[in-house]
Amino acid sequence: MTRALPHGVLALSLAIAMTPATAQSPDDDAARYPNRAIHIVVPFPAGGPADIMARLIGHQMSEDFGQPVVVDNRPGANTIVGAQAVARAMPDGYTLLMAIDSTLTMNQHLYRNPPYDPLNDFAPITLTAKTMSLIAVSAASGPQTVKELIARAKAAPGKLSYGAGTITTRLMGYLFHKAVGLDIVFVPFKGTPETVQGLLTGSVDLIYAASSVVKPLADSGQIRLLARMDSRQLAALPDIPTVAEAAELKGFDDVSVWLGMVAPRGTPPSIINKLQQKIAQILADPAVKEKAEQIGNYPVTSTPAEFTAFLHKEANRWSKVLKEAGIRFD
Repeated sequence: MTRALPHGVLALSLAIAMTPATAQSPDDDAARYPNRAIHIVVPFPAGGPADIMARLIGHQMSEDFGQPVVVDNRPGANTIVGAQAVARAMPDGYTLLMAIDSTLTMNQHLYRNPPYDPLNDFAPITLTAKTMSLIAVSAASGPQTVKELIARAKAAPGKLSYGAGTITTRLMGYLFHKAVGLDIVFVPFKGTPETVQGLLTGSVDLIYAASSVVKPLADSGQIRLLARMDSRQLAALPDIPTVAEAAELKGFDDVSVWLGMVAPRGTPPSIINKLQQKIAQILADPAVKEKAEQIGNYPVTSTPAEFTAFLHKEANRWSKVLKEAGIRFD
């Protein structure tokens, strides 16, 4: 004959039986993560700055986590192809996106109906790098200083031209020329290599381009660097003033191309934090920093909260600039 358990004993037994399913620690997801391969989607072809940065991080992450980290190149549509794939992925920490500035703060203003919401479809993890862009001119015929450039442009409105191969470098020129009151014609190029070639052949009078691209040409005497678009101090460019300093522009904000890692919205915060801490640790390593800086990517990290605030600030900033400039891709 089966005896009934007293009410208190029965309640305790049920509580113990239910504990594993109902009272997991908030850190359980992070403790188990990762237990299989992580995919980092790069919305560019292999070999570019974002791809190299993803591989630097992924290699060390694989060694530290003991799991494969696969870099998945999905270029197309101004990074929309790769971003859309990650936005639709399972929010489990196994699909990440190495995003560029335009992916998260500009595409929503460049396209009428982008297939993802940059600010709401992703969980920000951390910034990973910023580039350093500079104003470059011909060493043979270009101005010696920013003030001389301004004087030439004002003496012949609409006669000088500038080239850019990305939306961000195009906007660098737009912002600077507007701040100083210059009429300089924009000439589009398909990428940075073509932009540099345009300067070298005299197709344009000045360009805005990354330090990793233009510094070697300046060192060889082919071009002259007039100013940098960012206030960060770099040992490789100790004598190049900022645009704000060179043009005596108070309050001119830094402008740089940046990269950042995000996950699909809904990824557990414990996993987001674990990834942020790991990426910050990797990018603080001197050997990794040196490799990144060789391609013009200067490592910088942030907390998820800091990155979120940065994204909203940047999106608000560029929405106004793009509207003023009348730039749209559809």
